[in-house]
Amino acid sequence: DYELCEEWEHLYRVPREDLIYLHREHLLHLLEMGDMEKALQLLQRIEGPGVCLAISEQSLDQHPNLAASHFLADYLIAHFYASLTTARRNEIQALYVGSKVLLTLPELSRVNYSHLSSRPLLMLEQLLMNMKVDWVAVAVQTLHQLLSGQEIGFTVEDINSLLSKYAEKALNFPFTSKEKRS
Repeated sequence: DYELCEEWEHLYRVPREDLIYLHREHLLHLLEMGDMEKALQLLQRIEGPGVCLAISEQSLDQHPNLAASHFLADYLIAHFYASLTTARRNEIQALYVGSKVLLTLPELSRVNYSHLSSRPLLMLEQLLMNMKVDWVAVAVQTLHQLLSGQEIGFTVEDINSLLSKYAEKALNFPFTSKEKRS
């Protein structure tokens, strides 16, 4: 049906809003099916960078599944970085980084942290609080790789500070002194 609508679009003038709606729904359908290659082809077929930007942003705002969000964030950063406002750019980059960190977690545990996908530093803190040390190690390694040269609202120093804070708390042993009894 989407392909038929696309053919119709080439034959008749379709209002811009309807065109954006059609392509957004088609893109979300392809991403939901896990067909990233066809989704990329669709985005490349769309005429006009403004229309493509609107479709990509609106699709991301629909909060699709993790892989789709990661794909859309990556596409927006790669193709429309200069067109985005600084705040929106930081938001999309944080979502990209957060979704990448989520993808490093075991599949069954991702749902517990998916609500933090746009806040990777908070996700890291949650992992620390839940004593998921092995997961934290992988997440930190991923964050270090992704943060080189990117501005997303936090830095490697912020990660190190967070790790130091929780390491200090882990070494803080409360104890009570006992009186010697005869």
